[in-house]
Amino acid sequence: MTYCLSIRVDQGLVFASDSRTNAGVDQVSTFSKMHTFEIPGERAVCLLTAGNLATTQAVVRQIRRDNEAGTGRCMNTVADMAEAAEYVGELSRAEQRKHASRQREKFNPEASFIVGGQIAGRPHQIYLVYPEGNYIAASVQTPYLQTGELKYGKPILDRVVSEGLSLDVGARAALVSMDSTMRSNATVGPPIELLLYTADSLRFGKRLVLQEDNAYLRELRTAWQEGLKQAFTNLPSLPLSRPAVKLVGPRGDS
Repeated sequence: MTYCLSIRVDQGLVFASDSRTNAGVDQVSTFSKMHTFEIPGERAVCLLTAGNLATTQAVVRQIRRDNEAGTGRCMNTVADMAEAAEYVGELSRAEQRKHASRQREKFNPEASFIVGGQIAGRPHQIYLVYPEGNYIAASVQTPYLQTGELKYGKPILDRVVSEGLSLDVGARAALVSMDSTMRSNATVGPPIELLLYTADSLRFGKRLVLQEDNAYLRELRTAWQEGLKQAFTNLPSLPLSRPAVKLVGPRGDS
């Protein structure tokens, strides 16, 4: 399994993904789930992949082939990020249809994607593309998207993330979310890839690749754990000193 997430803030976009692929206890491999397509000054698009590795790799290869061909619709010609999400969904569905008959053999070709970035003259945005090919966009109420093993890293995002955050704080939230997931699920693991995009720059900054023993990742993990312990210690005490409350049953019986 894998875990990918993206956060949209006013200042730009944060992308984060793990690199572990698990096809059984003795088939654990490392593959990058983060792919970028960029024409500096014109467009910058990042694609995060989760699900069947054969399907996701085929989709990425087809995107690169379409860009090289330069004919018809491709990532270099889509008008906005919504069209980019639609394009990725179509490629994914086409690849899955090739393997439809094998689903009876317990082979699941499904894949999901997060596609985000910016095209000149359009706002920066992120979309989640489902295995069925349909997609949703991040919103003011939910300015982040996840795919893969999302449940372990969701609480921190729900409590911390908003569009007014700086890119740096958004990146820290993404890494804490990723670290929390790795701690609770062995199928998600390093290297962790982190990519930041500054709104209207139309080019990506440096991509960070963080190994398990990365000094900053260890420092962040320790600070988060200690902060949680301190917050727990400071929680209000139980009201044991208050007068006992008589419990009443559903029919008034005590």
